[in-house]
Amino acid sequence: MPPEVAASIYDYPKYYDLLFGSDVAAEFRFLQACFSKHAGCPVKRVFEPACGTGRLLIKLGKSGLEVAGNDLNPKAVDFCNERLRKFHLPETVEVGDMADFRVRKKFDASFNMINSFRHLATETLARAHLECMSKALNKGGLYVLGIHLEPTACPPMQEESWTARRGNLVVNSHMWSKGIDRRKRLEHLGLHIDVFTPTKRMRIVDHMEYRTYKHAQFLSLVKSVPQLEIAETYDFSYNIRKPCAIDGATEDVVFVLKKK
Repeated sequence: MPPEVAASIYDYPKYYDLLFGSDVAAEFRFLQACFSKHAGCPVKRVFEPACGTGRLLIKLGKSGLEVAGNDLNPKAVDFCNERLRKFHLPETVEVGDMADFRVRKKFDASFNMINSFRHLATETLARAHLECMSKALNKGGLYVLGIHLEPTACPPMQEESWTARRGNLVVNSHMWSKGIDRRKRLEHLGLHIDVFTPTKRMRIVDHMEYRTYKHAQFLSLVKSVPQLEIAETYDFSYNIRKPCAIDGATEDVVFVLKKK
């Protein structure tokens, strides 16, 4: 058993970036296709709230778009800006709260692909976030939001494990549900990240809390922000040709929200 460190995976941006970067090519192609298919304005400027290490911001910036983002974790922000600088792109990521921010110039599109939205623990914070996003977008602009819904017709997925490798660095991850506080609608998750290099082994022991959403609850939230509407829904296969119809067994959904 490697030595354990009780810490947040967000404080280890190098490992976080490797773990959650496996789908970056598919996500990038999907976002480009979403912008082309659904946006009601030309997409030139793109924003990512809770951007973390900015794996998609980098690719979008390299493709010629103006990119920016925010995140609460200063280590992730520094990591992202260092990579932007490496590719001769402006360092446009700031430390900021995804539920309380303003932008100096509006954007044509935005995205949040892997559940970071669910870190907003209350309805008030979630609505504040959508209101901030609405104000940050031009008319016809998009917010592409990927979340896990709680299914109503079958048991939810209880655990997930995956491995990522880059050179001599190997990171194994195991995430599992510890249970749901129904009164607060908070799911408690455990996360073990085992890190292996030729000279080091360690385990990061993390705990996270995600707000739960059944489909009807998410629809009600979006309806409370009248400037936004749902333009289309997809699943995590990121197939722009195959929108998905949500039913009681659906868990992984990408909502394409559009500024009216």
